[in-house]
Amino acid sequence: MIVKRSVTQSIAQALSAIVLLSLLTTGLALVTLLSSQRDAEAINLAGSLRMQSYRMAWDASRQPQNLAHHLARYQQTLDAPVLQKLDRPWVPREVSVRYQRLRAAWPSLQQQLQQGDTVAYQQQVPIYVGEIDRFVLGLQRYTELKMHLVAASSLVGVIAIVALALMTIRFTRLQVVRPLNALVTASRYVESGNFAFPPLHVEQQNELRVLSHAFSGMAARLHSYYQLLESTVRAKTEDLTQANRTLSLLYDSSQMLTASPLHPALFEAVLTNVLTREKLTAIRLDSDQFQFRAGDDQAAGQWQRLPLQQDEQQIGELRWQTAGASPPDELMRSLAAMLGRAIWIWQAQQQYQQMLLIEERTTIARELHDSLAQSLSFLRIQLTLLRRAVDKDDSAAHTIIADFDQALAEAYRQLRELLTTFRLTIEQADLVAAMQAMIASLQEKSSAEIHFNYQTGLQSL
Repeated sequence: MIVKRSVTQSIAQALSAIVLLSLLTTGLALVTLLSSQRDAEAINLAGSLRMQSYRMAWDASRQPQNLAHHLARYQQTLDAPVLQKLDRPWVPREVSVRYQRLRAAWPSLQQQLQQGDTVAYQQQVPIYVGEIDRFVLGLQRYTELKMHLVAASSLVGVIAIVALALMTIRFTRLQVVRPLNALVTASRYVESGNFAFPPLHVEQQNELRVLSHAFSGMAARLHSYYQLLESTVRAKTEDLTQANRTLSLLYDSSQMLTASPLHPALFEAVLTNVLTREKLTAIRLDSDQFQFRAGDDQAAGQWQRLPLQQDEQQIGELRWQTAGASPPDELMRSLAAMLGRAIWIWQAQQQYQQMLLIEERTTIARELHDSLAQSLSFLRIQLTLLRRAVDKDDSAAHTIIADFDQALAEAYRQLRELLTTFRLTIEQADLVAAMQAMIASLQEKSSAEIHFNYQTGLQSL
């Protein structure tokens, strides 16, 4: 923006005008004072012409011997330099004309005195003295005019100086102080973070208008930067809040999974916690061996899915429904990884417990075989010896021995079935698969119809 009217130049012009007026007023007063230095002398000399005119009339009639001297003195007074200076352009014409009339009328009066025509001179003296009086009055008015001129010029100068000073003050207040106050107010708004400050209006195209436009542009850029930073900080804050919520949920879930032994109710508690904190409609863990759920499924809702994997082997699937915004992908992937590892550990624990159970049953079967089977074999041998030792005609004894033999055979049969049951091999670690495998094995050895009813939650047993 071009500065067409500088504030400094405007104030300098006003101050220069004030100084110039002061100099003009002072100079006019000094010139008038200098020109008035000999005004009193001129008035005195003009007044003395009147007295000298009467004295020469006296000399002509009473003291003729002094007439020549007084004539020379009168001529000297009339030709005085201070009176001759009245013939200047700036001297009022009335004064100059009356002085010239006095000089023009004097030769005739002088001639009358020199010729001794006293009567004619005395008749002309009152007229001449009247002309002198008018000349003296003109000199007095001329002097008064100069005093009035000095007073008027001083008054006009003072009024003009005061007016210029007031105009300068008003100009300074309107064009300097007010814009500066507006800039101070705007800077305080900006300092407090409020960029909606009052508009900076400067009508004159001066430095303050340039400064106001520059400040407004700077404030607008600062506002845009401030909004950009606010949006960045807001986004970072939201990211940190989301990250904190994610970490908190994952930490709580990890604590729930590690604080107590793994069981189905614990997995359902974790799913319920995720459902509540992420405002989901439903969430499920599905597999061929297990199924955990929380919330109510929506028939029209869309399921989102993530596989549960451990060592690149899929062991299940995490599914969820949401009515609003979907949870962050990172959260659900981390949760799926955590749940997948927990389920893998849970299945490994079940398999380990099953192996312990199989080992224990094998030990029991071996001990039963070593003890009961040997005892039953010994009893059968003893029974055979007893049958041989008893008389063939003793039917009662043979009846008892036959009953005992039948009971011993039944005991053998039951022992074999018990050993077969204990020695069943269960390869699956999951309870459902293990029960199904065991039932299939038993079904092959029995004609009875076996039904298996499984309910979620019985795995903890």
